[in-house]
Amino acid sequence: MTQFQEVLAVAVVIVVAGVALLVGLQRGRGGTGKSLPQQRPQPRASGGLPPDVQESSAGPDGPASVATLEPDVLAAPAPAPSIERPESATGRLQRLRARLARSNTALGKGLLSLLSGGGLDEQAWEDVEDTLLGSDLGVEATQELVDSLRTRVTIEGAPDEETVRGWLREDLLRLVDRSMDRSIASSRVEGRPAVVMVVGVNGTGKTTTVGKLARVLVAQDKDVVLGAADTFRAAAADQLQTWGERVGVPTIRSDRDGADPASVAFDAVRAAVEMEADVVLIDTAGRLHNKVGLMDELSKVKRVVEKQSPIDEVLLVLDATTGQNGLRQAEVFGEVVNVTGIVLTKLDGTAKGGIVVAVQRKLGVPVKLVGLGEGPDDLAPFDPEAFVEALIS
Repeated sequence: MTQFQEVLAVAVVIVVAGVALLVGLQRGRGGTGKSLPQQRPQPRASGGLPPDVQESSAGPDGPASVATLEPDVLAAPAPAPSIERPESATGRLQRLRARLARSNTALGKGLLSLLSGGGLDEQAWEDVEDTLLGSDLGVEATQELVDSLRTRVTIEGAPDEETVRGWLREDLLRLVDRSMDRSIASSRVEGRPAVVMVVGVNGTGKTTTVGKLARVLVAQDKDVVLGAADTFRAAAADQLQTWGERVGVPTIRSDRDGADPASVAFDAVRAAVEMEADVVLIDTAGRLHNKVGLMDELSKVKRVVEKQSPIDEVLLVLDATTGQNGLRQAEVFGEVVNVTGIVLTKLDGTAKGGIVVAVQRKLGVPVKLVGLGEGPDDLAPFDPEAFVEALIS
């Protein structure tokens, strides 16, 4: 081998050894030729907040830092809430008719039997009157209906059951008054959300009604905000928030028991404006209609809200089983907050469906919603035809 060849062989050996050493160093660095820092997964804030919001929040030891949190915790996604899709109004109205028919069987059968039995003497007419009064139809409406039926019998003679049914349908529809506007304010008005206050005495199911009404509106694809202005009853805000979470609706509330209800209501309307919602539903504390101080406070809530936005709807929740006592409640609330509509709860649990007519006459405002049971979708828009048909079926 020549001297040149020996030098060349040594050079090749040195090059090969260098390459081997370089490869070993690279493997020791993780298989990459670049010394880059490892990337940490970004934190996911609870409730879907962006990372910078969560990082800016301070705990007892100062601001939370990404470096102090475990990577596997940071990377774990927060569980998505289970959002329900409420039932549409169509299904609710079908149940309305069926349940009212069951609860008002005594009224319908009693009237049909009395009027189609022949021999309508004075005693029979008194029985008809007593049956109607027993259904909480009210004295005035009862007298109108009896007079109308008497006139028909005088002109047309003793009727059969089907004829009587037709007469009752016609007269009851007139008394229920199909011409009343029963729509709920739930659409934006001049670039702002519709504002709905819900009022009533203790025990009528007012907060539950607000939650169920939110479901009715969500089923209509409305953007809803709830305002928990019932700050005196323990857990009222929690109850309302639970209703909202089930259908993905935010609840504006105070974290302090006994907070000023007017302030909470004001904040709820302001939040709804900022969110560009369609409607904000304000739940107020239940109160006794004969307690002046409580009623004055309700008036204050209304005045404070109106400093920011007009109130488009005031719904009064009444327990249908309270009968004539509910009429006095309705009258007092109407004087304080200008009630625009009635919600009758527990209507399926009573044979006193005539309260619909009586309360409308007392206030001059329509029954807009009726509660049919304990289920989350057991609140339905009031339909006069379905109601009357249920009474006489």
